[in-house]
Amino acid sequence: MSLVGNAGFCNLQGMKLSIFLCYIGLLPLSLLLACQSTSSTEGELVISRTEYAERLEGFWLGQCIANWTGLVTEMDKIGNVGEIRTGAFYTRTDWGQPDQPSIWGEGIPSALSPTIDFVFEEPGGVWSADDDTDIEYMYQYLLAQHETAFLTPQQIRKGWLTHIRTEEENFLWVSNQQALDLMQEGMLPPTTSDPAHNPHYAMIDAQLTTELFGFFAPGRPDIALKMAHLPIRTTARKEAAQIAEFYVLMYNQATSAPMSQPDSTITMQMAIQAREHLVGSEYPARMFDYVIGLYQKGLPWEATRDSIYQRYQVEQKDRYDITSQNLYCNGCFAAGINFAASLVSLFYGKGDLLETIKIGSLCGWDSDNPTATWGGMLGFILGKSGVETAFDRTFADQFNIHRTRQGFPNDGLDNFPDMARTGLEIVDRVVTNVLVGHIDSTGDAWIIPRPRAKK
Repeated sequence: MSLVGNAGFCNLQGMKLSIFLCYIGLLPLSLLLACQSTSSTEGELVISRTEYAERLEGFWLGQCIANWTGLVTEMDKIGNVGEIRTGAFYTRTDWGQPDQPSIWGEGIPSALSPTIDFVFEEPGGVWSADDDTDIEYMYQYLLAQHETAFLTPQQIRKGWLTHIRTEEENFLWVSNQQALDLMQEGMLPPTTSDPAHNPHYAMIDAQLTTELFGFFAPGRPDIALKMAHLPIRTTARKEAAQIAEFYVLMYNQATSAPMSQPDSTITMQMAIQAREHLVGSEYPARMFDYVIGLYQKGLPWEATRDSIYQRYQVEQKDRYDITSQNLYCNGCFAAGINFAASLVSLFYGKGDLLETIKIGSLCGWDSDNPTATWGGMLGFILGKSGVETAFDRTFADQFNIHRTRQGFPNDGLDNFPDMARTGLEIVDRVVTNVLVGHIDSTGDAWIIPRPRAKK
Protein backbone atom coordinates (compact mmCIF):
# COMPACT_ATOMS: atom_id res chain seq x y z
CA MET A 1 0.00 0.00 0.00
CA SER A 2 1.42 3.40 -0.94
CA LEU A 3 1.72 6.23 1.56
CA VAL A 4 0.16 8.47 -1.09
CA GLY A 5 -3.43 9.13 -0.15
CA ASN A 6 -3.05 8.56 3.61
CA ALA A 7 -5.75 11.08 4.47
CA GLY A 8 -8.27 9.35 2.24
CA PHE A 9 -7.53 5.96 3.79
CA CYS A 10 -7.83 7.34 7.31
CA ASN A 11 -11.18 8.96 6.52
CA LEU A 12 -12.60 5.82 4.94
CA GLN A 13 -11.48 3.20 7.45
CA GLY A 14 -12.29 2.77 11.12
CA MET A 15 -9.37 2.87 13.53
CA LYS A 16 -10.11 -0.60 14.95
CA LEU A 17 -9.86 -2.04 11.45
CA SER A 18 -6.63 -0.12 10.90
CA ILE A 19 -5.10 -1.52 14.08
CA PHE A 20 -6.18 -5.04 13.15
CA LEU A 21 -4.69 -4.78 9.66
CA CYS A 22 -1.44 -3.45 11.13
CA TYR A 23 -1.33 -6.26 13.68
CA ILE A 24 -1.64 -8.98 11.02
CA GLY A 25 0.88 -7.25 8.77
CA LEU A 26 -1.39 -5.89 6.03
CA LEU A 27 -1.01 -2.23 7.02
CA PRO A 28 2.39 -0.58 7.57
CA LEU A 29 2.88 0.90 11.04
CA SER A 30 3.91 4.21 9.47
CA LEU A 31 0.48 4.49 7.85
CA LEU A 32 -1.33 3.51 11.04
CA LEU A 33 0.51 6.19 13.01
CA ALA A 34 -0.07 8.74 10.23
CA CYS A 35 -3.82 8.07 10.53
CA GLN A 36 -3.66 9.09 14.19
CA SER A 37 -1.16 11.97 14.13
CA THR A 38 -2.15 15.63 14.13
CA SER A 39 -2.74 15.83 10.42
CA SER A 40 -1.30 14.64 7.18
CA THR A 41 -1.69 15.35 3.52
CA GLU A 42 -0.40 13.49 0.52
CA GLY A 43 3.37 13.41 0.72
CA GLU A 44 3.53 15.60 3.86
CA LEU A 45 3.59 15.25 7.64
CA VAL A 46 2.10 18.22 9.52
CA ILE A 47 3.02 18.57 13.20
CA SER A 48 1.98 21.27 15.66
CA ARG A 49 4.95 22.95 17.32
CA THR A 50 2.80 23.90 20.31
CA GLU A 51 1.80 20.28 20.80
CA TYR A 52 5.39 19.15 20.33
CA ALA A 53 6.55 21.49 23.10
CA GLU A 54 3.95 19.92 25.40
CA ARG A 55 5.25 16.49 24.42
CA LEU A 56 8.88 17.41 25.08
CA GLU A 57 7.92 18.66 28.55
CA GLY A 58 6.16 15.34 29.05
CA PHE A 59 9.32 13.53 28.00
CA TRP A 60 11.52 15.26 30.59
CA LEU A 61 8.89 14.87 33.32
CA GLY A 62 8.13 11.22 32.53
CA GLN A 63 11.81 10.38 32.36
CA CYS A 64 12.57 12.04 35.69
CA ILE A 65 9.70 10.25 37.47
CA ALA A 66 10.72 6.89 36.02
CA ASN A 67 14.44 7.48 36.60
CA TRP A 68 14.13 8.32 40.29
CA THR A 69 11.53 5.61 40.90
CA GLY A 70 13.77 3.03 39.24
CA LEU A 71 16.73 4.15 41.35
CA VAL A 72 15.00 2.81 44.46
CA THR A 73 15.52 -0.76 43.22
CA GLU A 74 18.65 -0.24 41.09
CA MET A 75 20.92 -3.29 41.43
CA ASP A 76 18.81 -4.83 44.20
CA LYS A 77 18.29 -7.99 42.17
CA ILE A 78 20.85 -9.33 39.70
CA GLY A 79 20.49 -13.10 40.17
CA ASN A 80 22.68 -15.70 41.80
CA VAL A 81 25.54 -16.29 39.38
CA GLY A 82 29.05 -15.42 40.51
CA GLU A 83 30.26 -13.96 43.79
CA ILE A 84 27.34 -11.54 44.29
CA ARG A 85 24.04 -13.28 45.02
CA THR A 86 20.85 -11.33 45.58
CA GLY A 87 18.22 -14.02 46.09
CA ALA A 88 14.85 -14.26 44.40
CA PHE A 89 13.86 -11.49 42.02
CA TYR A 90 11.10 -9.05 42.92
CA THR A 91 7.51 -9.76 41.90
CA ARG A 92 4.43 -7.54 41.67
CA THR A 93 3.65 -8.28 45.32
CA ASP A 94 6.81 -6.38 46.31
CA TRP A 95 5.44 -3.04 45.08
CA GLY A 96 4.80 -0.91 48.16
CA GLN A 97 6.84 -3.25 50.34
CA PRO A 98 10.19 -2.46 52.02
CA ASP A 99 13.07 -1.91 49.62
CA GLN A 100 15.92 -4.40 49.87
CA PRO A 101 19.57 -3.29 49.74
CA SER A 102 21.40 -2.99 46.42
CA ILE A 103 24.61 -4.85 45.70
CA TRP A 104 26.58 -1.88 47.00
CA GLY A 105 24.06 -0.84 49.68
CA GLU A 106 25.90 -2.54 52.58
CA GLY A 107 22.62 -3.77 54.01
CA ILE A 108 20.91 -0.37 53.81
CA PRO A 109 17.75 0.16 51.70
CA SER A 110 17.52 3.08 49.28
CA ALA A 111 17.71 6.57 50.78
CA LEU A 112 15.15 7.71 48.20
CA SER A 113 12.30 5.66 49.64
CA PRO A 114 12.04 3.05 52.40
CA THR A 115 9.46 1.24 50.29
CA ILE A 116 9.35 0.33 46.61
CA ASP A 117 7.15 3.12 45.34
CA PHE A 118 7.01 6.12 43.02
CA VAL A 119 9.41 8.97 43.73
CA PHE A 120 7.95 12.43 43.07
CA GLU A 121 9.18 16.01 43.22
CA GLU A 122 6.49 18.34 44.49
CA PRO A 123 5.61 21.64 42.73
CA GLY A 124 8.18 24.25 43.76
CA GLY A 125 10.86 21.59 44.13
CA VAL A 126 13.71 20.71 41.79
CA TRP A 127 14.33 17.44 39.93
CA SER A 128 18.00 16.46 40.07
CA ALA A 129 19.92 15.17 37.08
CA ASP A 130 21.09 11.56 36.96
CA ASP A 131 22.94 9.49 34.38
CA ASP A 132 19.67 8.81 32.54
CA THR A 133 19.09 12.51 31.87
CA ASP A 134 22.34 14.43 32.12
CA ILE A 135 24.25 13.40 29.00
CA GLU A 136 21.09 13.66 26.91
CA TYR A 137 20.69 17.17 28.34
CA MET A 138 24.31 17.87 27.39
CA TYR A 139 23.83 16.62 23.81
CA GLN A 140 20.73 18.80 23.39
CA TYR A 141 22.70 21.77 24.74
CA LEU A 142 25.59 21.10 22.35
CA LEU A 143 23.27 20.84 19.32
CA ALA A 144 21.75 24.19 20.25
CA GLN A 145 25.08 25.81 21.06
CA HIS A 146 26.69 24.81 17.76
CA GLU A 147 23.48 25.37 15.75
CA THR A 148 23.90 22.02 14.06
CA ALA A 149 22.06 18.77 13.48
CA PHE A 150 25.19 16.64 13.47
CA LEU A 151 27.79 16.90 16.22
CA THR A 152 31.41 16.46 15.19
CA PRO A 153 33.98 14.37 17.08
CA GLN A 154 35.67 17.59 18.23
CA GLN A 155 32.40 19.09 19.50
CA ILE A 156 31.55 15.94 21.44
CA ARG A 157 35.00 15.71 23.02
CA LYS A 158 35.04 19.39 24.01
CA GLY A 159 31.50 19.06 25.39
CA TRP A 160 32.41 16.06 27.52
CA LEU A 161 35.58 17.69 28.87
CA THR A 162 33.75 20.95 29.61
CA HIS A 163 30.61 19.60 31.23
CA ILE A 164 31.75 16.37 32.93
CA ARG A 165 33.94 16.41 36.00
CA THR A 166 37.12 14.46 35.46
CA GLU A 167 37.32 13.09 39.01
CA GLU A 168 34.81 11.08 41.02
CA GLU A 169 32.11 11.58 42.04
CA ASN A 170 31.37 12.41 38.41
CA PHE A 171 28.48 9.97 37.95
CA LEU A 172 30.19 8.05 35.16
CA TRP A 173 30.75 4.32 35.07
CA VAL A 174 32.12 1.61 32.78
CA SER A 175 32.09 2.67 29.11
CA ASN A 176 31.25 6.34 29.75
CA GLN A 177 34.14 6.64 32.19
CA GLN A 178 36.53 4.88 29.83
CA ALA A 179 35.48 7.18 26.99
CA LEU A 180 36.14 10.23 29.16
CA ASP A 181 39.57 8.90 30.14
CA LEU A 182 40.43 8.41 26.47
CA MET A 183 39.22 11.92 25.62
CA GLN A 184 41.52 13.30 28.29
CA GLU A 185 44.36 11.58 26.46
CA GLY A 186 43.35 13.36 23.26
CA MET A 187 41.28 10.63 21.63
CA LEU A 188 38.16 11.50 19.63
CA PRO A 189 34.89 9.61 19.09
CA PRO A 190 34.25 7.07 17.65
CA THR A 191 37.69 5.73 18.59
CA THR A 192 36.60 6.13 22.23
CA SER A 193 34.34 3.07 21.81
CA ASP A 194 36.76 0.98 19.77
CA PRO A 195 37.06 -2.38 21.55
CA ALA A 196 40.83 -2.09 21.20
CA HIS A 197 40.71 0.94 23.53
CA ASN A 198 37.44 0.54 25.41
CA PRO A 199 36.79 -2.95 26.81
CA HIS A 200 33.41 -1.76 28.15
CA TYR A 201 31.87 -1.08 24.72
CA ALA A 202 29.15 -3.71 25.33
CA MET A 203 27.77 -2.03 28.46
CA ILE A 204 24.50 -0.12 28.80
CA ASP A 205 25.91 3.42 28.54
CA ALA A 206 24.85 4.53 25.05
CA GLN A 207 21.25 3.35 25.30
CA LEU A 208 20.51 5.71 28.20
CA THR A 209 22.24 8.79 26.72
CA THR A 210 21.05 8.97 23.11
CA GLU A 211 17.33 8.11 22.83
CA LEU A 212 16.52 11.84 22.64
CA PHE A 213 17.90 12.05 19.10
CA GLY A 214 14.79 10.17 17.97
CA PHE A 215 12.70 13.26 18.72
CA PHE A 216 14.81 15.67 16.65
CA ALA A 217 13.80 14.35 13.20
CA PRO A 218 10.01 13.77 13.40
CA GLY A 219 8.80 11.03 11.08
CA ARG A 220 12.30 10.39 9.72
CA PRO A 221 13.99 7.45 11.43
CA ASP A 222 16.82 7.50 8.89
CA ILE A 223 17.83 11.03 9.87
CA ALA A 224 17.38 10.34 13.59
CA LEU A 225 19.79 7.41 13.31
CA LYS A 226 22.25 9.56 11.40
CA MET A 227 22.12 12.26 14.07
CA ALA A 228 22.64 9.68 16.81
CA HIS A 229 25.31 7.66 15.00
CA LEU A 230 28.41 9.34 16.45
CA PRO A 231 27.01 10.02 19.96
CA ILE A 232 26.12 6.32 20.22
CA ARG A 233 29.58 5.31 19.06
CA THR A 234 31.21 7.57 21.56
CA THR A 235 30.73 4.69 24.02
CA ALA A 236 29.16 1.68 22.25
CA ARG A 237 29.96 -0.78 19.47
CA LYS A 238 28.50 -3.92 17.95
CA GLU A 239 25.34 -5.23 19.67
CA ALA A 240 25.29 -2.44 22.26
CA ALA A 241 25.17 0.13 19.44
CA GLN A 242 22.29 -1.77 17.83
CA ILE A 243 20.35 -1.70 21.08
CA ALA A 244 20.89 2.05 21.45
CA GLU A 245 19.63 2.52 17.89
CA PHE A 246 16.54 0.45 18.72
CA TYR A 247 15.64 3.00 21.39
CA VAL A 248 16.28 5.92 19.02
CA LEU A 249 13.85 4.31 16.57
CA MET A 250 11.23 3.81 19.28
CA TYR A 251 11.46 7.49 20.20
CA ASN A 252 11.26 8.51 16.56
CA GLN A 253 8.11 6.47 16.01
CA ALA A 254 6.58 8.20 19.03
CA THR A 255 6.72 11.46 17.06
CA SER A 256 3.92 10.16 14.81
CA ALA A 257 1.74 8.70 17.57
CA PRO A 258 -1.37 10.54 18.78
CA MET A 259 -0.97 12.61 21.97
CA SER A 260 -3.19 10.46 24.13
CA GLN A 261 -3.06 7.33 26.25
CA PRO A 262 -1.16 4.97 23.92
CA ASP A 263 -2.95 1.82 22.86
CA SER A 264 -1.02 -1.35 23.70
CA THR A 265 -1.25 -2.38 20.05
CA ILE A 266 0.50 0.82 19.03
CA THR A 267 3.46 0.36 21.39
CA MET A 268 3.73 -3.27 20.36
CA GLN A 269 3.82 -2.42 16.68
CA MET A 270 6.35 0.34 17.33
CA ALA A 271 8.58 -2.30 18.88
CA ILE A 272 8.02 -4.77 16.04
CA GLN A 273 8.99 -2.14 13.50
CA ALA A 274 12.11 -1.15 15.45
CA ARG A 275 12.99 -4.86 15.64
CA GLU A 276 13.54 -4.80 11.86
CA HIS A 277 16.71 -2.78 12.47
CA LEU A 278 18.28 -5.52 14.59
CA VAL A 279 20.53 -8.08 12.91
CA GLY A 280 18.73 -11.41 13.02
CA SER A 281 21.75 -13.55 13.87
CA GLU A 282 22.90 -11.46 16.85
CA TYR A 283 21.71 -11.52 20.43
CA PRO A 284 19.59 -8.31 20.52
CA ALA A 285 17.29 -9.64 17.77
CA ARG A 286 17.16 -13.08 19.37
CA MET A 287 16.39 -11.57 22.76
CA PHE A 288 13.56 -9.55 21.25
CA ASP A 289 12.06 -12.61 19.57
CA TYR A 290 12.37 -14.67 22.74
CA VAL A 291 10.73 -12.07 25.01
CA ILE A 292 7.88 -11.26 22.63
CA GLY A 293 7.27 -14.99 22.18
CA LEU A 294 6.85 -15.51 25.92
CA TYR A 295 4.60 -12.46 26.14
CA GLN A 296 2.38 -13.75 23.35
CA LYS A 297 2.08 -17.09 25.16
CA GLY A 298 0.44 -15.25 28.05
CA LEU A 299 3.10 -15.88 30.71
CA PRO A 300 3.07 -13.51 33.71
CA TRP A 301 5.80 -10.88 33.44
CA GLU A 302 7.66 -12.39 36.38
CA ALA A 303 7.89 -15.74 34.60
CA THR A 304 9.19 -14.07 31.46
CA ARG A 305 11.80 -12.13 33.46
CA ASP A 306 12.91 -15.29 35.26
CA SER A 307 13.14 -17.08 31.94
CA ILE A 308 15.41 -14.47 30.37
CA TYR A 309 17.65 -14.65 33.43
CA GLN A 310 17.91 -18.42 33.08
CA ARG A 311 18.40 -18.33 29.32
CA TYR A 312 20.92 -15.52 29.08
CA GLN A 313 22.81 -15.36 32.36
CA VAL A 314 22.73 -18.98 33.44
CA GLU A 315 22.69 -20.84 30.11
CA GLN A 316 24.31 -18.10 27.94
CA LYS A 317 22.11 -18.81 24.94
CA ASP A 318 21.97 -16.89 21.65
CA ARG A 319 25.66 -15.94 21.82
CA TYR A 320 25.19 -13.85 24.95
CA ASP A 321 28.36 -14.79 26.85
CA ILE A 322 28.62 -12.10 29.52
CA THR A 323 28.65 -14.64 32.35
CA SER A 324 31.71 -16.43 30.99
CA GLN A 325 33.58 -13.12 30.98
CA ASN A 326 33.53 -13.09 34.80
CA LEU A 327 32.70 -9.40 35.01
CA TYR A 328 31.84 -7.57 38.21
CA CYS A 329 28.24 -8.34 39.27
CA ASN A 330 27.96 -10.72 36.32
CA GLY A 331 27.70 -7.81 33.88
CA CYS A 332 24.68 -6.33 35.65
CA PHE A 333 25.06 -3.13 33.63
CA ALA A 334 25.52 -4.89 30.30
CA ALA A 335 23.49 -3.69 27.33
CA GLY A 336 22.03 -7.11 26.58
CA ILE A 337 20.37 -8.28 29.80
CA ASN A 338 18.99 -4.80 30.48
CA PHE A 339 17.61 -4.65 26.93
CA ALA A 340 15.76 -7.91 27.50
CA ALA A 341 14.44 -6.61 30.84
CA SER A 342 13.28 -3.39 29.19
CA LEU A 343 11.20 -5.38 26.71
CA VAL A 344 9.42 -7.07 29.61
CA SER A 345 8.27 -3.73 31.02
CA LEU A 346 7.41 -2.40 27.55
CA PHE A 347 5.28 -5.37 26.48
CA TYR A 348 3.58 -6.05 29.80
CA GLY A 349 3.14 -2.36 30.58
CA LYS A 350 0.89 -2.15 27.49
CA GLY A 351 1.38 1.57 27.05
CA ASP A 352 0.28 2.42 30.60
CA LEU A 353 2.84 4.79 32.10
CA LEU A 354 2.36 3.78 35.74
CA GLU A 355 2.31 0.06 35.06
CA THR A 356 5.38 0.26 32.81
CA ILE A 357 7.34 2.09 35.52
CA LYS A 358 6.23 -0.40 38.17
CA ILE A 359 7.26 -3.44 36.14
CA GLY A 360 10.53 -1.82 35.05
CA SER A 361 11.41 -0.99 38.64
CA LEU A 362 10.73 -4.56 39.78
CA CYS A 363 12.39 -6.35 36.85
CA GLY A 364 15.91 -6.25 38.26
CA TRP A 365 19.44 -5.34 37.18
CA ASP A 366 20.03 -1.67 36.28
CA SER A 367 16.34 -0.96 36.81
CA ASP A 368 16.42 2.83 36.60
CA ASN A 369 17.79 2.85 33.04
CA PRO A 370 15.18 0.89 31.03
CA THR A 371 12.46 2.40 33.23
CA ALA A 372 13.64 5.94 32.45
CA THR A 373 13.73 5.14 28.73
CA TRP A 374 10.09 4.05 28.60
CA GLY A 375 9.00 6.72 31.08
CA GLY A 376 10.47 9.33 28.73
CA MET A 377 8.90 7.83 25.61
CA LEU A 378 5.45 7.40 27.13
CA GLY A 379 5.73 10.84 28.72
CA PHE A 380 6.35 12.29 25.26
CA ILE A 381 3.33 10.50 23.80
CA LEU A 382 1.11 11.69 26.65
CA GLY A 383 2.50 15.22 26.92
CA LYS A 384 3.05 16.98 30.25
CA SER A 385 -0.66 17.33 31.00
CA GLY A 386 -1.21 13.68 30.15
CA VAL A 387 1.51 12.61 32.60
CA GLU A 388 -0.11 14.72 35.31
CA THR A 389 -3.51 13.21 34.50
CA ALA A 390 -2.06 9.69 34.66
CA PHE A 391 -0.76 10.34 38.19
CA ASP A 392 -3.66 12.62 39.17
CA ARG A 393 -1.28 15.29 40.48
CA THR A 394 1.11 18.06 39.45
CA PHE A 395 4.89 18.02 39.68
CA ALA A 396 7.92 20.28 39.88
CA ASP A 397 9.23 21.48 36.52
CA GLN A 398 12.64 22.75 37.68
CA PHE A 399 15.76 20.73 36.79
CA ASN A 400 19.25 20.84 38.30
CA ILE A 401 21.81 19.61 35.78
CA HIS A 402 24.69 20.53 38.10
CA ARG A 403 23.93 17.67 40.46
CA THR A 404 25.93 15.50 38.09
CA ARG A 405 27.40 17.85 35.46
CA GLN A 406 29.01 21.29 35.36
CA GLY A 407 29.54 24.44 33.30
CA PHE A 408 25.96 25.21 32.28
CA PRO A 409 24.23 28.62 32.46
CA ASN A 410 22.32 29.81 35.52
CA ASP A 411 24.44 27.63 37.79
CA GLY A 412 22.81 24.59 36.21
CA LEU A 413 19.21 25.44 37.12
CA ASP A 414 16.82 24.92 34.18
CA ASN A 415 13.16 24.08 33.71
CA PHE A 416 11.13 21.76 31.48
CA PRO A 417 9.41 24.53 29.43
CA ASP A 418 12.77 26.08 28.51
CA MET A 419 14.28 22.66 27.84
CA ALA A 420 11.35 21.94 25.51
CA ARG A 421 11.89 25.26 23.72
CA THR A 422 15.53 24.33 23.14
CA GLY A 423 14.34 21.05 21.65
CA LEU A 424 11.93 22.92 19.36
CA GLU A 425 14.74 25.13 18.07
CA ILE A 426 16.75 22.03 17.20
CA VAL A 427 13.80 20.46 15.38
CA ASP A 428 13.24 23.78 13.54
CA ARG A 429 16.78 23.57 12.23
CA VAL A 430 16.52 19.89 11.31
CA VAL A 431 13.17 20.36 9.53
CA THR A 432 14.34 23.33 7.44
CA ASN A 433 17.99 22.40 6.81
CA VAL A 434 17.95 18.60 6.71
CA LEU A 435 14.41 17.41 6.01
CA VAL A 436 13.79 20.12 3.37
CA GLY A 437 10.60 21.10 5.16
CA HIS A 438 9.38 24.43 6.48
CA ILE A 439 7.35 26.15 9.19
CA ASP A 440 3.91 27.18 7.96
CA SER A 441 2.62 30.76 7.78
CA THR A 442 1.15 30.60 11.29
CA GLY A 443 4.56 29.73 12.73
CA ASP A 444 3.06 26.82 14.62
CA ALA A 445 3.36 23.83 12.31
CA TRP A 446 6.17 21.94 10.68
CA ILE A 447 5.46 20.79 7.15
CA ILE A 448 7.73 17.81 6.57
CA PRO A 449 7.94 16.07 3.17
CA ARG A 450 7.65 12.33 3.37
CA PRO A 451 10.47 10.45 1.63
CA ARG A 452 9.36 8.77 -1.56
CA ALA A 453 8.82 5.04 -1.17
CA LYS A 454 11.47 2.97 -2.86
CA LYS A 455 10.22 0.96 -5.81
